[in-house]
Amino acid sequence: MWYWVFKYVLLGPVARWYLRLRWVGRENLPRTGPFIVAANHMTMLDPVGISMGVPRRVTFLAKTKYYAGRSPKRRALAWFLRAIGQAPIDPASADAAGPGLDAARAILSAGGVVALFPEGTRSPDGRLYRGHTGVMRLALPLGVPVIPVGVVGTREVRLPGQPGPRRGRVTITYAPPLDVSTWQDRRDDPAAWREATDTLMRRIGGLSGQEYADRYPTLEERAARDRATGTED
Repeated sequence: MWYWVFKYVLLGPVARWYLRLRWVGRENLPRTGPFIVAANHMTMLDPVGISMGVPRRVTFLAKTKYYAGRSPKRRALAWFLRAIGQAPIDPASADAAGPGLDAARAILSAGGVVALFPEGTRSPDGRLYRGHTGVMRLALPLGVPVIPVGVVGTREVRLPGQPGPRRGRVTITYAPPLDVSTWQDRRDDPAAWREATDTLMRRIGGLSGQEYADRYPTLEERAARDRATGTED
């Protein structure tokens, strides 16, 4: 219930106005059956714009650290994530991500929609970074469609309470499903996951227009980003 209340009553209308959301390619979203949304990750506003454009319920895999903590802010965030049915995941390694991916498999097996940011973290400098293979670990064995998504404009938004608050002009583009048939007979092969992920990232980069960095962000880059934005990854 809370998912739809936040999407259409409490959060959605405000987000739509403040971000000036525009969606392209919504006809590429399957009306029925399971699928995965895979997008670039610029800011914490990305999930809002992406899910608002999908008429069905979308489950994002949120980092386990967002469910932890004793401060009022942390508790409120954990309650919000649970209320809208989000699933925890640790993207630091394949083994650590296992429980989150198991939850995603259950959602997809039941015909639901799952959203993932293959980069595993927000871009520290606006470039698109190398993707983790979680999307393909799900998609290839299950045979579900993967919708590449490009997010443009959230990096320029400044929320009330931040220095120089500024409304956005955010565009979310949903591409046709990625053709993964090349790797379908290697669905359990980590090398196939890597190849398919790299292809996915090229498609996402074509939608977002970002420069591509073929590596993961360093801890130092992520820390510098958090200092600059006043956020915690």
